[in-house]
This record gives sequence, structure tokens and C-alpha cells, in this order.
Amino acid sequence: MTPRRTRTFESIKRSASRGSVTAETAAMLPALMVVLAAALWAIQAVGVQLECVDAARLAARAAARGEPLEQVRAVTRAATDPNAQVAITRDPELTKVQITVEVRPSWGESLPTVSVSATATAATEE
Repeated sequence: MTPRRTRTFESIKRSASRGSVTAETAAMLPALMVVLAAALWAIQAVGVQLECVDAARLAARAAARGEPLEQVRAVTRAATDPNAQVAITRDPELTKVQITVEVRPSWGESLPTVSVSATATAATEE
């Protein structure tokens, strides 16, 4: 006669908890995906912000040297986004450039945009 294996309370408890881990993971996965998508969107916005800062500095120096404003706007849009709004103010003492770009994630066309802007100022040269 072969000995019969009996299931202990601990083995029954262990097998029941295995399924609950899978169910908890499945329930949490959509929330994790939303958090990941928001993080990727934030990283994209920070990248665009850094591009705007660099382009604003470059444009302020160029406009302060006396380069044509339309040429400065064209170079700035080429460095950032073709739809960027570029505002240049030049007076005898200071030249100010403000760049504003609307950022929308490429994977979420129905999501609202985030406005990112940067401003740079340079002393106007004669």
C-alpha cells in the first residue's frame, strides 16, 4: 500500500495566494501604463524646453548683432519647431527673444498640448 499524500493547510494557502498575485498585477497594469505614459510625456516636454533655451540664446545673440529679424526667426524655427512662436524685441540697449512651443506627445494626438517657453536677453550691439 502506498502512503497517501494529504494536503496541509499551508500548501492550500500557498496555492490560493498564487492566483491573487496574478490578479493584482493584471489590475495594476493599466495604472502603471498611465504613469509610464505621463513620464514619457514629461521627458519629451523637458527636451523641448532645453531646445527652446538653446535656440533663444542663439537668436538673442544673432538679433543683438543686427542680423535681419526674419532670418533670426527662420533659424530659430529650424532649431526648435516649425510652428514655434518667436517674439523678438530689439531696442538700443537690449534685445529680447521669447520662444513658445506647444508640445503634444506623438503617441497621443487626442491629448491636450503643453506650452513650453524660453526667454533670452542680450545687449544690443551698434
